[in-house]
Amino acid sequence: MSDRIDFKNAWCNITREEKDVIFDYCSKYMDFLNRVKTEREFIDFVIPILEKNGFVNIESYFINGRKLIPGDKVYQNVHGKSLLCAVIGIDAPQNGFNLIGSHIDSPRLDFKQNPIYEENETVYAKTHYYGGIKKYQWLAIPLALHGVVITKSGEAIKIAIGENESEPCFTITDLLPHLAQNQMKKSMSEAVLGESLNIILGSTPEISEFSNEDNDRDSVKNAFKSNILKILKDKYNIDEQDFISAEIEAVPAYKARDIGIDRAIIGAYGQDDRVCAFTSLSAIFDISNGKHQGLKRTAVAYFSDKEEVGSMGNTGAQSKNLENFMFYLCNFMLDNYSELVMRKCISSSHLISADVVTGVDANFDVQDKKNASYLGYGAAIEKYTGSRGKAGASDANPEFIAKLRNIFDKNGIYWQTGELGKVDLGGGGTIAQYMANMGIQVIDCGVPVLSMHSPFELVSKADVYYTYKAYLAFYNEYAN
Repeated sequence: MSDRIDFKNAWCNITREEKDVIFDYCSKYMDFLNRVKTEREFIDFVIPILEKNGFVNIESYFINGRKLIPGDKVYQNVHGKSLLCAVIGIDAPQNGFNLIGSHIDSPRLDFKQNPIYEENETVYAKTHYYGGIKKYQWLAIPLALHGVVITKSGEAIKIAIGENESEPCFTITDLLPHLAQNQMKKSMSEAVLGESLNIILGSTPEISEFSNEDNDRDSVKNAFKSNILKILKDKYNIDEQDFISAEIEAVPAYKARDIGIDRAIIGAYGQDDRVCAFTSLSAIFDISNGKHQGLKRTAVAYFSDKEEVGSMGNTGAQSKNLENFMFYLCNFMLDNYSELVMRKCISSSHLISADVVTGVDANFDVQDKKNASYLGYGAAIEKYTGSRGKAGASDANPEFIAKLRNIFDKNGIYWQTGELGKVDLGGGGTIAQYMANMGIQVIDCGVPVLSMHSPFELVSKADVYYTYKAYLAFYNEYAN
């Protein structure tokens, strides 16, 4: 790492006791990854924990007219796919909040609205990939189905099939190498077509269809599909038309695993960006369970949806959800609320866009290694994201970066700087630009990842832990 600023590798500097703390924290994180594989599952997992820790749905303040006071803890569930929560500080809202925003969606395969069909006496489900993926990585791996079906009557039927060893899993077939000469000549982006990402659901007909000698399988149209639909009806009370009002996501069926003889790396699906969601959630829980009267600035955690497809929609970061939540907080914190106070609150607030960073991979030469982030060096600050000429970047102000540097150094946080990759190779963005458009001071800070957007992403346990510590220090900086 010649000519790189002298950031320190956490593993080279910590004690055995500190290593044990890191591993213990990450065992909880891995359990979380195994339980939470979709944005809806994140909400379902977190809200009971919030309520157990004393958080109250902010909707109750609309009903009873109460005011928020220091130490109060509130949350808002947005359509079951986005979440905001806050711990109220002693400072006036016009002095600003400390916010951390992450996203809880990940690349995956979504069922189409009319997904199920039969071909060659095998039943498939048609999918549409969600987010930036390499399509070939999703072939010949075990898949699980997660989601919700809303029936015509309005009943919500939750689906989770394929995670337990006693359950069936699913897969998409690949072409054998013996017959793949033409496929292998194509580029990676063309070798597997999006319309060929069809998941095998079954391959048997309904036995009752052939119970008499006058019937044979060729005379029964779509007998194999009929059998799968019958199983879905019998087990889940789902009709074929119910898929029109459903969100079924196909995700890798395997669990989070330790990687390497030393177990220092975690391999799992969906770490972009649930690693930052988990660490920021841990931080605000620690804030909420501390001495509330010591928290000066109100702490807010924002968990958004749709980041992988541009943060669109009424659960994405381009919506008014964060602004609305800040509006509610200001209104319920003050006796004499005004639009001026709200605008001053926004412009005085600081936000960490908690999203993952590309880590240096020795197998590929795509990084400016003097300005890249490395596994094991802690939380990574990205001044800008975007592509090529910083298109789509918020490009954080140096005054805010200096403040964050001081916070991290004062609290003994292992941290580093990073960027997405070499200038002309491509790029990407985070929710930072949308928060910055509101007038908030924003910077990206998160965990370095290898194999990002693959079905099996890698992170260092040290980076997970020190990112959590960085978020906690950020929330705590203004405490008395």
